Amino acid sequence: MLRNLLLSPAYWWLILIGVVCAEGVALYYQYVLDFGPCVLCVHIRLWLFALGLVAVVALLGFRFRFIQSLCHPLALITAIGFAERSWRVLAVERLWIESSCTMESGLPAWFTPELWWPWMFEIWEACGYTPMVGPFSMAEWLFGASIPLVLLTLFATGRHFVTPPASN
Repeated sequence: MLRNLLLSPAYWWLILIGVVCAEGVALYYQYVLDFGPCVLCVHIRLWLFALGLVAVVALLGFRFRFIQSLCHPLALITAIGFAERSWRVLAVERLWIESSCTMESGLPAWFTPELWWPWMFEIWEACGYTPMVGPFSMAEWLFGASIPLVLLTLFATGRHFVTPPASN
């Protein structure tokens, strides 16, 4: 069943719904609970946003193997980017690494999502603390969620490339 799911539109819907839920939780914490995002949190939001865009393209071009052959590796790359940023935010929180977070995104001058969509990508705070969500911090939840996401996209990518194209 999992094998079939990884090659179906349901897989991409699952990814898209997960992204929308994660971004929704982030916005809830930002605007309702007043926990503003740091630069690493904004990077995480950008990786998730990119993953959501990949899922939308994959859904729109689902019948075209070429589109799927682009979207599966892109989903894996964005999942790895999300995992790396999630680990970094956890490592800064736990003092495993020394890092200084500035109030600047560190993105190229031509790529300014904080100006295009400030309600989503504006940096509010310095790194170092994430709110508790139940027994775990937001950083722990993010990193914990990133591991299965990377594995899921890895398996889906592998499954896509080892499955022969459907004959018409």
